[in-house]
Amino acid sequence: MIHDPPVPAAFEGLLSSLPEVKFSGRSVFNRCFGCGPRHEIGLRVRTFGAAGEVLSPIIIPRRFEGPPGAAHGGIVAAYLDEVLAGAAVHATGKIYVTGELTVRYVRPTPVERPLLGRGRAATDAGRYLDLEGALEDLETRDVVARATGRFFPLPELR
Repeated sequence: MIHDPPVPAAFEGLLSSLPEVKFSGRSVFNRCFGCGPRHEIGLRVRTFGAAGEVLSPIIIPRRFEGPPGAAHGGIVAAYLDEVLAGAAVHATGKIYVTGELTVRYVRPTPVERPLLGRGRAATDAGRYLDLEGALEDLETRDVVARATGRFFPLPELR
């Protein structure tokens, strides 16, 4: 499968056969800080659908450094928020927004190193989805952060 834009080289083998999860028909998200492809300094988080989960290729730029060599915790939370949002779309085909987000920082999250985001829907309660996810070092598979969230369906935009 050809992805446009291409995924970073470190992730090609893992993601080459997976479809990208898109917010189809919702161009209002083009400038979203987290997922928008047209936000000048945004995270541009992309998710790819796998069996029961999404995978997300992440390399955190040094400009988001907090402690030396590690990402700022707020940026880590923002990445995980987007991974969970992608998991909601993958699970339901609908766009959801964050109601609650809890992040557990397991170890410092490195900058400029390939990380794999994983997210999945844990519970569909009808009015909301509970999701869970993690960021892991692509090479070692060590988890650097975990998140849980409660997401609500996005009301129709006018």
